[in-house]
Order: sequence, then structure tokens, then C-alpha cells
Amino acid sequence: MRSLSSPALAGAAGLWIALVMGLSGGAAAEPTGLRDCEDLTPRGTPVCPELVVVPAGQGLMGSPADEAGHRPDEAPRHPITIARAFAVGKTEVTFSQWDACVAEGGCQGHRPADFGWGRGERPVIGVSWQDAQSYVQWLGRKTGRRYRLLSEAEWEYAARAGTTTPFDSGAEIGAHQANLLDPHSREQFAYRRTTVPVGSFPANAFGLQDVHGNVWEWVEDCYSPSYDGAPADGSARTTGSCRYRVLRGGSWYQVMTAARAANRNWADPAYRSNDIGFRVARSLE
Repeated sequence: MRSLSSPALAGAAGLWIALVMGLSGGAAAEPTGLRDCEDLTPRGTPVCPELVVVPAGQGLMGSPADEAGHRPDEAPRHPITIARAFAVGKTEVTFSQWDACVAEGGCQGHRPADFGWGRGERPVIGVSWQDAQSYVQWLGRKTGRRYRLLSEAEWEYAARAGTTTPFDSGAEIGAHQANLLDPHSREQFAYRRTTVPVGSFPANAFGLQDVHGNVWEWVEDCYSPSYDGAPADGSARTTGSCRYRVLRGGSWYQVMTAARAANRNWADPAYRSNDIGFRVARSLE
């Protein structure tokens, strides 16, 4: 994993969707929430993640060379089409939701440490890509729905929610909008030194929260150092070398440029860190 000032991880680079069009020529659909089970954890919080429906649309992947933080693996820019709406976790998967999976005999019994920060509604950390796969498989069995991780294209399409700037908030992002570290701008960022509970910051236009910062999010794709030959339909790239899988979104331990919607990170699929988590997706029948 490439180093980006991470406590146990390394990595970053990019991808960019320059234009997102909603279901009707550019207007984003009203965020739609749904949940596929009514079970509650012992803490009284929902077991199944809340989902929002992300509309179909079109965009560009890849960042312009003059974007601050741009890296070579964010090129070449290329058009993509998301032909069908899909559902995405409103927030990252929480400790409560992960622990419910373990309690029901899933997630390979892995109970990651919380580093003394607390469990509950904080995003689960210390989970590998393989662990994330075990969670979506368990959730699929529980609900009878086709849960999975997002593709890189879907992740950024959903994160941008129709914006063309590095962040859904514009060219920069502030401490009231994301949990990040920026040692060059202490007046802008409060370095919290931990994760924060999911949903602590405003949602984007599609209804997603925490896409910038808090924890890196595993996606389905195998890492490739360029977008040459990347799928144009928004599907995950799963051919070629899959020695590394992709992470997106930055974390509590990352500087602002690492949390750009375009930025990419990568790691061994068995790798675990205290600033890595994930978000779920499912296809809509």
C-alpha cells in the first residue's frame, strides 16, 4: 500500500467523475432510504445498514492533471455510464452492525479492536477486503438481497453526487464537513486523532455521509496503475493482477488531498488497519 501518512496503512492516487447526470438529464433524484431487515442490536440500533438509492447517470472517470493532489493512476479520463440505479449504504458499516454479524455466526468470527475509541456507531475498523466480503455475504444470506461492495466507478459517482469539484463541498473541505488531518491548515481542520460516529457530517446531494475522511473504504476493484482498458459501464475491474484491492475516500489520519473524490488507495486484500472500513451496496431488482 502506498504511504499517505497512515498509522498502519499506505496509499493513494485517483479517479474523477467530471459530470454526473441524474435520472432526468442532470437533476439528482430525491435520496430514498431503505433498510432490508428490522432486527436491532443489543444497543437498540438497526442491524441492517440504511441504504439510499443512487440514480442512473453518466460521468467521466479520471482527474485533470492540474487538480491539486493529482496522481498518474488517475488517468486517462474516460466516460462511464451507470445504466441502472443502485443502493448504497448511507454511511460506513458500524461496529454495532459488524458485531451483529459476528453474533450470528458470520464475518469469520473476527472481532476487530476499537483502539479504545468505542464501538457502537463508530465505523468498524481493522477489517480487510476479505473481511468486508464475508460481511456482505452474511448480509445477503440474512436479507435475501444481493449485497456487495461498490465498484470504484460507483463509489466516486455516488460520492460526487453531481459535483465536478475535488470534494462534494467544493474545492476544499472543512473540519465541520469531514474527519481529516491537514497539518498545513490547522485552522481549518481539528485533528481528532480517532474515528467519529458515522453520520457526524452533512450528507451529499445523493444522501450519503462520510464519503470524505473518517475511514478508507474498500471497493471491489483490483488495483491497476492506470485507467487504460477500464470498464466504461461502471462495473468493477476484476481482471489482471488482483494482488491489491482499491480503497477510497481518505481517513481520519489523512491530509485533505487524500480524501478527494478522485483519489485512490490500494492494499493487500488481507490487510487490516485502524483507519480502514467499508460501505455496502446492493443491486436493485
